[in-house]
Amino acid sequence: MHQLPIFLNLGGRTVVLVGEGEAAEAKARLIARAGGRVVPAWEDGATIAFVALSDEGEARAAADMLRARGLLVNVVDRPDLCDFTTPAIVDRAPVTIAIGTGGASAGLAKAVRQRIEALLPARLGALASALLAARDAMKARWPAPADRRRAIDAALARGGALDPLDPDAADKVARWLPSEAPAVPSRLETIHLAGADPDELTLRAARLLGEADHIFHPADIPPAILDRARADAVRHIADAPPADPPPGLSLWLSR
Repeated sequence: MHQLPIFLNLGGRTVVLVGEGEAAEAKARLIARAGGRVVPAWEDGATIAFVALSDEGEARAAADMLRARGLLVNVVDRPDLCDFTTPAIVDRAPVTIAIGTGGASAGLAKAVRQRIEALLPARLGALASALLAARDAMKARWPAPADRRRAIDAALARGGALDPLDPDAADKVARWLPSEAPAVPSRLETIHLAGADPDELTLRAARLLGEADHIFHPADIPPAILDRARADAVRHIADAPPADPPPGLSLWLSR
């Protein structure tokens, strides 16, 4: 990962936008959609800055001036001058999906966005809102965070009660909550790694890493492989797979 992907709350915040023309207008629309206030030059309280100038020398000078004021700066179409880049966006508010290439290819990011746009139902955001509204009820139903997460994961899985690709999933949350959730047994899967490159992972291995609750592995497993696991999955350095795995899905990684 070459950049840290974050979602910045710009509601009511000031954003500097230097430049004119189509590129500047596009950035202004983006800032406005996020609730930001656009100003043409630095002022106290500004959060971030965009520079959309065709002359490279002028763009560099403007970026240096704004950076000296303590702002993170995006220079349109010049990734080498950027502190951050803006991704291609799939908007299913409150669900937002961002596709970035670190400035390598805006065309590639756009192509990926178009594929995802065609895949996701228009009411995906309504499902997110319904789950937010049901948060307290879910905590009451499953007081233990691990139990709650497993129940939600099962519901949101492909073909599950709340499959995100089901256009009617948002309407099913109220019926899903009181339903009898299937028990999730302890399960141990083994992944035999062919090498240290995470791009060599099989589809099955990548899927399991994204689902596992616990990762058991020898100390010499490459960090790049472990980074493909869920961030909240518990890592265990071990010489052998567990004889009695904990609840949920556990993985044993071997080389």
